[in-house]
Amino acid sequence: MQLNLSNVSYAYPDAASPAIADVSATFPSGWTGVIGDNGCGKSTLARVAARLIRPDSGSASPKLFSAYCEQDSSQAPENLLDLASDWGQEAQRVRALLHIEDDWFWRYETLSGGQQKRLQIACALYMRPDVLVMDEPTNDLDAATCDIVKEALASFAGIGILISHDRDLLDSLVSQSLLCEGSRWTMRPGGYSKASGQAASERIFAMRDREKAAHKAKRLKTEAQRRCEEAARQKSKRSKRGLDKNDSDARERIGRAIFTGKDGVAGKLSATMDKRLAKAEAELLEKSVPKRYDHRIGEFGEAALSNHVAHVDKTRLRAGEFFVEVPELWISPADHVVLTGANGTGKSLVVRSIIESVPDNIKAAYVPQNVGANERERTLLSLRSQTPERKGLILSIVARLNSSPDKLLDGNDLSPGELRKLMLAEGLVTNPNFLVLDEPANHLDVGSIEALQNMLASFPGAILLVTHDRRLADATAQTEWKIEQHGGAFELKVT
Repeated sequence: MQLNLSNVSYAYPDAASPAIADVSATFPSGWTGVIGDNGCGKSTLARVAARLIRPDSGSASPKLFSAYCEQDSSQAPENLLDLASDWGQEAQRVRALLHIEDDWFWRYETLSGGQQKRLQIACALYMRPDVLVMDEPTNDLDAATCDIVKEALASFAGIGILISHDRDLLDSLVSQSLLCEGSRWTMRPGGYSKASGQAASERIFAMRDREKAAHKAKRLKTEAQRRCEEAARQKSKRSKRGLDKNDSDARERIGRAIFTGKDGVAGKLSATMDKRLAKAEAELLEKSVPKRYDHRIGEFGEAALSNHVAHVDKTRLRAGEFFVEVPELWISPADHVVLTGANGTGKSLVVRSIIESVPDNIKAAYVPQNVGANERERTLLSLRSQTPERKGLILSIVARLNSSPDKLLDGNDLSPGELRKLMLAEGLVTNPNFLVLDEPANHLDVGSIEALQNMLASFPGAILLVTHDRRLADATAQTEWKIEQHGGAFELKVT
């Protein structure tokens, strides 16, 4: 069994350009990774494959039963109650695979993002589809839960399509990867490491090949110019204009050169060189190498001229049916703090308490974990209301994060990653004293995560970072706040 996409194109209504154009790919049984920059059309391609949207041209065949697991886990799956009320063998199997607790079905809105994602995945597997599309399934998951998800997805025997920036998941699960490079889609063997390594090697070869072509074109252009000038000199020499009418020897010499054709040699050589130059320049155009981001956003932010940017007194916060014991917390103007803990331990509650404690004289920028429709509209409205200078700076940050500014201005089909980049850019241009980022790596492509990491490591102000990405945490923070469970209670510890 396999799924075939043939010359598929799709454009969203009123969009300036197609989200995907003329893409062909074959998905066999097993898992295929879909990898590319934010906004390149990964989710659109997956929706076409899952038959959620009909392409403007091309086809997806054969017609197979499909399930699509969205990036956004805040909306309860349509078959949530079906799974909740089913105690058959298959229902119990997916419950066990994802470690689902019985009460989760009845309090979906109060679950953590990671718990919602596990329920979402369980409901997708419960449908037993021929084609299962997973769009960023590990975004909200801690390390232990990521292992649970890997095991659950590995048990799927149909056609799996995985969109992810999680390199470990891609390497351990997929047998082939569809990479979007610029506007070109290429199927490569292996997971992220193997496929991206092959793509990088080909890119280096292509750059060297283009450099050779550019050097050849430059050399031929110089030679063509020299021969053109030589032809012009020869043409002026054979002109009889200005000769004395009695200078018969000169007139005879010029006439003989014209008769024998020797006077046209330079012109012919020049014409031949022009043809060679045109061919070389055409070859150079064909050897284009897509531009890649160098993982640098720029320098933003400034340390506050105060003794702290946030202060929370010792308190107890409610996390569902449990409490989080929080000691007195201080964040100084240059502190870089990472907040860690398993899903459902109350990290977002702590973040909200910190934000509420920020003094009025501190410029804070906050990018939340989940971005709803209202926040999306507010962010886009904020962009449109900026001065031209400020808008240009915001869009330049987005461009340096390897996304198209034009798509942001269009605003109709922004991916979650593009929206988070825009929110980050709007915060950075205010030169904040305090950055609060709740799972900022969620939905971002790998290059953007590395760019974010470089910027945060040198940020002069204070940072509160919530993340499950250990590499990002280690590079950014000097202090760790960790929420641990002790019996029926959670406790935040400062290390």
